[in-house]
Amino acid sequence: MLAVLIFIGLVGFMLSLSWFFGRKSKTADGYFIAGGQVNWFINGIALTGGYLSAASFLGICGMIAFKGFDGFLYSMGFLSGWVVALFVVAEPLRRLGKYTFADALGARFESKNIHLAASISTLVISIFYLVPQMVGAGVLIEPLLGIAHHWGVIIVGAVVMVVVVSAGMASTTYVQFVKASTLIIFSFVLVLAIGVRGFDTAPDTRNIAGGEAAPYQFQTLPAASSGTSADWARVLQDSGYGFKDALTIPSGAEGKAPETWVLLEQALPLAPAEIPGHFTVVNRGQEVLVDGTGKGVSLVEKGGRPHALVESWWFLEKGASGSLHLKETQDMTLDEAGLTRVNGLPAAADNSLLAMGRISRFGERSGHSGEKGWVGPFKLLAVFADPDTRVEVPVTASLAYEGKKITLFRSNTVAGNILMRPGGNFKLGEEGTFWSRLDFVSLMLALFLGTASLPHVLIRYYTVRDSTAARKSTIVAISAIGLFYILTLFLGLGAIANGVLNPLSDNMSAPLLARAFGEVLFAIITALAFATVLGTVAGLIVAASGAVANDLMEHFLKIEMTGRKKIVAARVTSISVGVIAVILGILFKGINVGFLVGWAFAVAASANFPAIIMVLFWKKTTPAGIVSSIFVGIGVSMGIILLGPDMFQLYGLGRASALIPLGQPAIFSMPLSFLTVVLVSLYTQPRKPAEIKEGAGITAD
Repeated sequence: MLAVLIFIGLVGFMLSLSWFFGRKSKTADGYFIAGGQVNWFINGIALTGGYLSAASFLGICGMIAFKGFDGFLYSMGFLSGWVVALFVVAEPLRRLGKYTFADALGARFESKNIHLAASISTLVISIFYLVPQMVGAGVLIEPLLGIAHHWGVIIVGAVVMVVVVSAGMASTTYVQFVKASTLIIFSFVLVLAIGVRGFDTAPDTRNIAGGEAAPYQFQTLPAASSGTSADWARVLQDSGYGFKDALTIPSGAEGKAPETWVLLEQALPLAPAEIPGHFTVVNRGQEVLVDGTGKGVSLVEKGGRPHALVESWWFLEKGASGSLHLKETQDMTLDEAGLTRVNGLPAAADNSLLAMGRISRFGERSGHSGEKGWVGPFKLLAVFADPDTRVEVPVTASLAYEGKKITLFRSNTVAGNILMRPGGNFKLGEEGTFWSRLDFVSLMLALFLGTASLPHVLIRYYTVRDSTAARKSTIVAISAIGLFYILTLFLGLGAIANGVLNPLSDNMSAPLLARAFGEVLFAIITALAFATVLGTVAGLIVAASGAVANDLMEHFLKIEMTGRKKIVAARVTSISVGVIAVILGILFKGINVGFLVGWAFAVAASANFPAIIMVLFWKKTTPAGIVSSIFVGIGVSMGIILLGPDMFQLYGLGRASALIPLGQPAIFSMPLSFLTVVLVSLYTQPRKPAEIKEGAGITAD
């Protein structure tokens, strides 16, 4: 209830800001750029708020928690891009533009086609960036309000549309300012809480719905060597489990040996429940209510007492000595009748997957005693970097069995220094291929050069008075963003140590970590995460609405637009883009938001960055060259994404079926865009220099 009240209070505050600034945003300048008079410090924090998206908070924390230091590489890439924004883009764009970055591209030319290309680019990139924000919104609202993912996406979409339609950039600026300030403060509080509590090898047991469970440790059982039913019966005779079946399936990781999964059955005693005709059964530390008629569960009599027959899947693993053993796992099963079971019993609020993750062994070099108590930031890093430390993180597998779709979740034990070594997830070592290494380089290139090309970042340079204020704003943003990204490393590692990893979604690592420290902190962090989504989505929709009203309608279609008409067009666009974002946010449920944002950066680096750089620093650039490079950047980058292994996996066709073995496009699409602007500009050089407006180039201050 507290979390809901804080959430409602936050939404009310955002809407009140919209109402307050809506009365002042009567002109186009006020709606699109907040009058161009925002203080440089406030603008710098607002830049931070617009940039620290769901990918930064939910996605990166989740990737660090599940993939270790490789997740932090996203943070480094996101931050490094601001160096380009500071030294290359900020001041020139402020001098040349008015509402959108297309104004800067077209400053030297009278070309409506530049505005067309730039508006299409802005819309495409904004939608690419909006999708992960809406996915993150649904992930947050689902556990907070106890509603389905799609309703969470719809609620966030509706609130954002009200915020943007009411007051545009004016309210968006202060929403982003408040959000960034409080997010950094409370992230620091959460990191401090991690250090104060410390960690051991047995974190508290919780289910992913937030409920507590009795302390539970996943079991290990001996395994039969021959695989016959008689051999399994002999090995398991004293365990309380009976053998049912064994399946061998391909490994979910490329280049790994097939996996063997064993299905066991156990009879769990039932106890009378307070509800007539029902029983309770304790399974995995959770007291689960079951129907006494046997609905959804098999009931048997054993020793004069009713029992529930519960099936469970176990992973066959080879130990260091070469001996085989079974590791207990978790499962979600969807049968042909549409019934979902969790760990063998019908899914319910009192029967959810258990949160996973822990440090199973502390290395001696770290100097940690293995007991809870104060752990400083350097000690925490030392614990995880110790080669003798053992860390457990969730791994997922899927199989079909007797008409049922089964998703399996097991703990994968990783050495601490391996988890903290860069490149493992991206397969940069000996196990990697040429394409996996190229994929990593392409991703880093997109993150480094995409920041200075994002529409919702670029328009913030028009909200300050001059180019000096734009430069100062960028410095403030770099400082604040850098501090936050350092905190994400400790949040991700803290989520592992506190055993709060949701095996269904790495996006919930930070909020579930907060829940481990009490409902108050959970309520605040979840509300701030919602504000994170809200601030970024608002900035993106303002950028998209400006592209349509200013670039497409006024400059390309040559519609006579008064300030009032621009605002009306922007509001209609805001609603349209918001609806599209809601639909895509529902369709992409379950995908890591940081991963999805990487695609937006790739498209921005491919379509916008070459055009911006060549307009600013090459005098022979022509309108045709700019337009061609933007369309080539969009087309090639989207083509590689849609035909690459990541999308083919989403299509359900498998990564190996992809038509292109590369998932990240920037390493090909961006050079092609640069080459296009050079070749087309050289081919379309004007015969008379007078055709280019004089004095519209860049001048030194």
